[in-house]
Amino acid sequence: METFTLYNGIKIPSLGYGTFKTEENVTAKVVQEAIELGYRHIDAAAIYGNEKEVGQGIKNSGINREALFVTGKLWNEHRGYESTLKAFQKTLDDLQLDYLDLYLIHWPANAKQFANWQELNNETWRAFEKLYADGKVKSIGVSNFLKHHLESLFEFATVKPMVNQIEIHPGHQQQDLAKYSQSLGMVVESWGSLGQARLLDNPVLKSIGEKYKKSAAQVCLRWLLQRDILPLAKSITQSRMQQNFNVFDFTLSKEDMEAISILPEQGFSELNPDEVEF
Repeated sequence: METFTLYNGIKIPSLGYGTFKTEENVTAKVVQEAIELGYRHIDAAAIYGNEKEVGQGIKNSGINREALFVTGKLWNEHRGYESTLKAFQKTLDDLQLDYLDLYLIHWPANAKQFANWQELNNETWRAFEKLYADGKVKSIGVSNFLKHHLESLFEFATVKPMVNQIEIHPGHQQQDLAKYSQSLGMVVESWGSLGQARLLDNPVLKSIGEKYKKSAAQVCLRWLLQRDILPLAKSITQSRMQQNFNVFDFTLSKEDMEAISILPEQGFSELNPDEVEF
């Protein structure tokens, strides 16, 4: 598998296996299957409610820990310095790991909910910097941060975020935010890479896929990779897990990339980081 390189030199496999909304009773099984299929980047989060099962799937695979890149995320109710440190340790324990490869602030504190949103994000980040300094996590970053959230955090941070994981796909392209994040030295990761599966029947994507003997899903993932964006792909069906993995053997033409770039808005989750109240 190809890799992206974070600014601290850490290499991150360029396709992640997502665990969002994976039912607890199947999580261990499908995580193990994903690893056996070749996935080396596992994306998890406390709020998904299945960290213990993700950890069990990793353990059951028998893979060497150093061969995997595992991401965790801090949920919103645990923002702040001390609560972040406690939440991180619970995530580590639930995953049955000695360290994480990447830890993300799942959502920024926003002005709609908090008058002191900047201070809250900064205190959370201070804990992230301690975890990084202590070697408990190899890299640190954020998720769903918009430009003003990043600007504020970058004024405070001693260690700059290495990743911004945002919702991005051919139906919600966020080109300005992606380019801005990349300009700050961050790797951009994509969640919702298939537009909540609403893009799988898109006629433009299907037509482009036919040219390469690929599916619309594979076209979405390839389009992200060619924009230097790291996609997360989630499926519990082994055949689709395999299909999503097979996106490194073709290249979309400039014309096809441009055709995708003008697709209308579709498949957007409607989750605006400035408006969410969770």
